[in-house]
Amino acid sequence: NGSPGCFWFVTKHHSTVALLFLSVSSVGRMARVFAYGTLKKGQPNYQHMVNGIHGRTKFQGRGHTVEKYPLVIAGKYNVPFLLNIPGTGHHVTGEIYSLDDQMLQFLDEFEGCPDMYQRTPVRIVVVEWEGKSSAPEERPAVNSIMECFVYSTTTYQPEWINLPYYDNYDSLGNHGLHYVLRESRD
Repeated sequence: NGSPGCFWFVTKHHSTVALLFLSVSSVGRMARVFAYGTLKKGQPNYQHMVNGIHGRTKFQGRGHTVEKYPLVIAGKYNVPFLLNIPGTGHHVTGEIYSLDDQMLQFLDEFEGCPDMYQRTPVRIVVVEWEGKSSAPEERPAVNSIMECFVYSTTTYQPEWINLPYYDNYDSLGNHGLHYVLRESRD
C-alpha cells in the first residue's frame, strides 16, 4: 500500500503462491533486523544501534542467513554490501536485533533505503539467543529459522559481483579495506 513500514511481497512455497502483508508499525510491536556489517557490536556504526536517541533497540542473538548471499566490500569508502542474489556467495553471519518503529525509520534513512539499500525479509538461522522473553516458548531454539529484515541491495555496480565474497564482516579484517566513517568522507 506504500505506507512507511508496510511491505507487500509474494512468496512461493511448494508450488503455492501466497501474497503476504507485513506491518511493522503496529503499536508495541518490535521488528527484527539482521545486522551483518557496520552496525554490529564492535563495528564503526554500532553506536547508532544503542544510543537510544533514534528509538529502542535490543540485541537478541546471533545467526546466519539460510541462503547464501554475496557479501562484498565496495566503493571508495569500503562499505559492506549484501548483494540481493540468493544462492550465490556464503551463509552470512550477523546479529539479530529487535527495534521499535522509530528506530526502523531511522535505519531506513541511515541506510539510504530504498536507493542504496532495500529492506527485505530474509530467513535467518538462530545460532545463539540471548533475548529475554516473559514466556519461555517465545524463545527461539538454536538452529530454528526466523524471518528478519536485512538491508541488502539490488542497486549495485555490475563489477561488484567480481569482488571477493565474505561470510563475516569486520571493518578491521584481514582484507585491509577499512571502512571510512561518514564524517571522514570527502
